[in-house]
Amino acid sequence: VQLVESGGGLVQAGGSLRLSCAASGSTFSINAMGWYRQAPGKLRELVAAITIGGSTNYADSVKGRFTISRDNAKNTMYLQMNSLKPEDTAVYYCNAWLATGSDTWGQGTQVTVSS
Repeated sequence: VQLVESGGGLVQAGGSLRLSCAASGSTFSINAMGWYRQAPGKLRELVAAITIGGSTNYADSVKGRFTISRDNAKNTMYLQMNSLKPEDTAVYYCNAWLATGSDTWGQGTQVTVSS
């Protein structure tokens, strides 16, 4: 499975961005997908996740502001980010958990929120 993120960029505080993650290859083996982020000097953290059945969970820091969704027909996952804050600045990574028990990562996309 290969993952390619897009949609990052520079936005002012309070603005919105939508990230996309397109999956290709053996997408039938994907059980769940998620978005992680890593800010400079910090550990990578889970932002949101979604199962193949559509169940979702979010980090407390983004609840009510971010929405994760998935279009199984297009093999694409999205992260709608609203009310962005400077502390949301990070590289955002797409991740897929596979039926084999392994996982795979995208290359990351930079999100920068200016104050």
